Amino acid sequence: MTIDWLSMVKGTRKKIVKPVQQAPVRAAGESLVAAEISAFRRKLMQWYRKNARKLPWRGVNDPYRTWVSEVMLQQTRVTAVIEHYNEFLLRFPTVLALSLAREAEVLAAWSGLGYYRRARMLHKTAQFITQERQGALPTDSAGLRTLPGVGDYTAAAIASIAFGESVAVVDGNVERVLLRVTGRPHVSTAAGRAFVQAQANALVPRRKMEKGVNAAGDHNEAMMELGATVCLPKAPLCAKCPVYSLCLTRGEHVTPVRAVQRSLPAAYLLSLRKQGTVTEVLLHRRVADASLMAGMLELPGLPEESVTGREPLLRVRHAITNTNYYVQVFAARSARDRSLMKSLVGREATLEWVRTTRLGGQPLTGLARKVLQRLDVMEVRPVAWGRPAAIESREGDVL
Repeated sequence: MTIDWLSMVKGTRKKIVKPVQQAPVRAAGESLVAAEISAFRRKLMQWYRKNARKLPWRGVNDPYRTWVSEVMLQQTRVTAVIEHYNEFLLRFPTVLALSLAREAEVLAAWSGLGYYRRARMLHKTAQFITQERQGALPTDSAGLRTLPGVGDYTAAAIASIAFGESVAVVDGNVERVLLRVTGRPHVSTAAGRAFVQAQANALVPRRKMEKGVNAAGDHNEAMMELGATVCLPKAPLCAKCPVYSLCLTRGEHVTPVRAVQRSLPAAYLLSLRKQGTVTEVLLHRRVADASLMAGMLELPGLPEESVTGREPLLRVRHAITNTNYYVQVFAARSARDRSLMKSLVGREATLEWVRTTRLGGQPLTGLARKVLQRLDVMEVRPVAWGRPAAIESREGDVL
């Protein structure tokens, strides 16, 4: 019998086993040594050049746009920022344009991003820059920190990304990467924060911006990108991590127990009326000195007893910080059904009829915008940029 050895060899596939990468020899909690710092920078940038997402605020040569994006990204999902960033800049393309706008216009453009104090502070800072600095932002982190509402994180981000200053940016994503690489648990102490900052400072390249290459800015963007898309809070993608060989944790690290989310019910009224061919919706304006969302427009709230036995038009969950609101929206059953409107007696001074065609220019709360769009009362704006591979926010300065 003749054995066809060639066909047998061709029919087999050699299994290639990837060698296990040994963990670093340094002890948990120790700083990276010089050789590791050099390797970290090299591996990180090689990965970033191949895997960086295309986001509308990257690659721009305008400190104002960098500033706007960094403020928007604080405590806010990237997908939400993408929806607002380009439109905000169309309305307010320069520091001067923003400074000359009415606060209500700024809040309207910000509607849906949440944390509206950021928008108010951005507006006031633009006015300060226009009046005191002839419309020009400072060009280094020390100068940027003198601006109202600009803290260490925002100053470092603008200084490195827009001006190439060798200063580390530390947000929640960067902190998570550094704690895992060094094998440390998350500890909210001054000493813990100082350690993370020292590690971040050591990793930032010292080269100045030259010939269009921004080593410090690119490094900071790469660090935040790594934490946002690979070194995730839960189930990190370690197999895709460019600095896996330098990491002591190789998985999730110890973090404090998160506060339990509260759950609260909420009921709102949707009331529409016709004025000739014009459709108007009834909205409630929050008082100017409210602790949250001052001066913003929302649907009128309803007391619980007024909606007993009624079927809602819409049910929706809406999260604000650590509270989940389980919202129900109600409307009158017929033209003769006046009981819901009667529950608003005594609040007439805060109620306004607004044309539905003008809702896009009003300072609506995020919940009001969500509800009005889902009920087809308000037009849904198209998103100009594609959805990124991951969703994250930057836990920097809370303005």
